[in-house]
Amino acid sequence: MMPLRRLTKPLLGAIMAFGVALSAQAQMVSPSQDILPEQQQAQAVPDQVDEGPRADWQNPQYGNSFRSQQREDTDELPPFGANLFDGGFRGTMADGLNPGYTIKPGDQVTLRAWGAVEMDRVMPVDAQGNIFLPGIGPLSVQGLNSQQLDGQVRQAIKSVYPDNVQVYTNLQGVQPVGVFVTGYVEAPGRYAGTPSDSLLYFLDQAGGIDNDLGSYRAIRVVRDGNTIARVDLYDFLLDGDIPRPQFRDGDTIVVEERGPSIAVVGDVRREYRYELLGDGLSGDEVMRLARLQSGVSHVLLRGDRDIGPVAHYFDLAEFKGQTIRSGDEVLFSADQREDTIVVQVEGSYYGPSRFALPRDAHLLELLDAIAVPESMTAVESVSIKRESVAAQQEASLQESLRRLETTYLGASSSTNEEAKIRVQEAELIQKFVERARQAEPSGRLVVAHNDRISDIRLQDGDVITIPEISDSLLISGEVVVPQAVVFKPGLKVQDYIDSAGGYTQRGDDEHILVVRQNGAVRDADDITLRAGDEILVMPEVPTKNLQLATSITQILYQIAVATKVAVDL
Repeated sequence: MMPLRRLTKPLLGAIMAFGVALSAQAQMVSPSQDILPEQQQAQAVPDQVDEGPRADWQNPQYGNSFRSQQREDTDELPPFGANLFDGGFRGTMADGLNPGYTIKPGDQVTLRAWGAVEMDRVMPVDAQGNIFLPGIGPLSVQGLNSQQLDGQVRQAIKSVYPDNVQVYTNLQGVQPVGVFVTGYVEAPGRYAGTPSDSLLYFLDQAGGIDNDLGSYRAIRVVRDGNTIARVDLYDFLLDGDIPRPQFRDGDTIVVEERGPSIAVVGDVRREYRYELLGDGLSGDEVMRLARLQSGVSHVLLRGDRDIGPVAHYFDLAEFKGQTIRSGDEVLFSADQREDTIVVQVEGSYYGPSRFALPRDAHLLELLDAIAVPESMTAVESVSIKRESVAAQQEASLQESLRRLETTYLGASSSTNEEAKIRVQEAELIQKFVERARQAEPSGRLVVAHNDRISDIRLQDGDVITIPEISDSLLISGEVVVPQAVVFKPGLKVQDYIDSAGGYTQRGDDEHILVVRQNGAVRDADDITLRAGDEILVMPEVPTKNLQLATSITQILYQIAVATKVAVDL
């Protein structure tokens, strides 16, 4: 075995002497004449570049139009806690028998005593807060909890029957209450529950808090005109803490209007509008609320101050000490550039499959460090799969399909015959677009041209393919029997197609592509076949509309280049 660089040295000498003479590009096919409209053909790059200013970067603040657009976007953010009432707090009513419950008029107490005296009855708590013990008299129990109740009753009975008496008490049931829920809720009203039900139970019955106007941080429980509890639901959302006032009949829950707020977006787990208590929040508090994603390094803070609109860019350490004020917009971003990238190698080689490299590493540097089987590697067919190229191919394909639909599906007809043709064309286009949208571009970047490898800079996530030397040739697309056959020098494209049974009824003998091992795509008319190639017979477009046929053919070529697949119409 030997390094790949040594095998390719004769091919690369010119590159290394001259520098980077050739730039890598995602290889596009050169189809037959008139396939691409003139406006879509490659244009010469101008020698001069307009270096005039494109924006006034002297002003450290953002322009008003940009800020207005940002405000429109952030105004659509839901408030933090917007999903709180999706959990169904109203589903189960409390029974009121929790240990902290205190007895009030209307409750039911079960009493059993045996031994020196026999008692077995259920006694209501009267309006004065008393229960009546037979042979003993009234006993005040209002305000006691269940444990205190048992001791109080036992003491009263034993004061009359001191010996040989066993006592058992139980709080059997509680008096239902009606609680008013008002303020900024979806459905204000009076709702039934028990004294031990949580505030969330009553809010949920009222449809939850109005997400446009209601506050999640300023909620009051009012009794007889006095506020007996104040609730900040952020404590519950973040830590599970919530006050548990014991409700009485006629209590009122008031949800106040939402106060000043800030918008938090970007690389966070909670993109919301957060409500402020007081004048502002510290940057550290904002980070705790938003829950940053891994890798976040910087924060863009926009807002209005006495001096006018401001925009500042901080790293996380600086941001923690900042004061975030009402109306501010906070954008977290992973803007810290790593010092290394990770690339993957696949195919015919020795060694590890992944390499951690400096950010400015180039392809030839890596190939120089990779050993390959000397007699098994197609060194001239190295290629790279790159995520950014796949994304560009996908975006370009979707835009082509959109233009196709826009151009032909909305066309009008002047006669009945033309209308029938339009209907047939529409069916063809819809079926074609449906199939074409399923294509998944490979992102193959062709880095070899005329058997020379371009020394391009590598990117994080690149997959470098070093193929083995192949003895076969693949025939696919619109042929009767798609198959792989042994490559025989001297045979032409048509010879291989004939060996695969010839064209199908939909095969187009004027549009045949040859795909190289490195991903390069060429028209079959101007290429010499070699081992490892793939012959791809394109389908014929079943329409007499030349303009439509040209458009669809263009997209078929586009898909073939990006996926090495001929989409079946």
